[in-house]
Amino acid sequence: MLKNKVKKLFIFDLDGTLVDAYQAISASLNFCRKKFGYEQIAFDVIKSNIGHGDKNFVARFFPRNEVEKALSLYRAHHKGSLKTHAKLKPYAKMMLYNLKRRKKLLAIASNRPAAYTDIVVKSLGIKKYFDFILCADEINSLKPKPKILFEVLRKLDVQILDAVYAGDMAVDMDTAQRAKMDAVFVVGGSSTAREVSQFKNKIIVKVLKDICSKFQ
Repeated sequence: MLKNKVKKLFIFDLDGTLVDAYQAISASLNFCRKKFGYEQIAFDVIKSNIGHGDKNFVARFFPRNEVEKALSLYRAHHKGSLKTHAKLKPYAKMMLYNLKRRKKLLAIASNRPAAYTDIVVKSLGIKKYFDFILCADEINSLKPKPKILFEVLRKLDVQILDAVYAGDMAVDMDTAQRAKMDAVFVVGGSSTAREVSQFKNKIIVKVLKDICSKFQ
């Protein structure tokens, strides 16, 4: 159950919530694996390991002594891969447009590095909808630490009760709970509804457009 259904500010995770970048991430990781002479990683395995920052992600698939070199190669490849493979989740642009039409504030709070977040929102034509975009590397604090949400609230001068955080992963629900903020779990990303069942003060939506009808 939500604490408050009247919201001024809607904060969104990026990957798996607004954007499907799984193919872009998979292409970049397996490009690196091939360069190092390793076997390819299955798509489902890659998808389930996303969401904790690119360095932590790459570190899960390379020996410790190769992580820095692999990360550099991954990041170089990923700039092009995002432009080729990333796409909006269904109804994402419609939802953003309708929320802005209702004079709502919109923000992104993502563990994806800022430079790559900027590539995604620009190439997919959604940057114009957001009043503020904040990434974990800009504040040196990864989710589920709630600092990223507190910084968005501070920047936009909004109280916790008047904001909601939408994400597709357990780490997003954990972040919202630590901040004592209402949350929306978006089905179809990296976590299942069962995996977030323990988190309170949330609603679950199957498609993004349903967010507009859940809040005033």
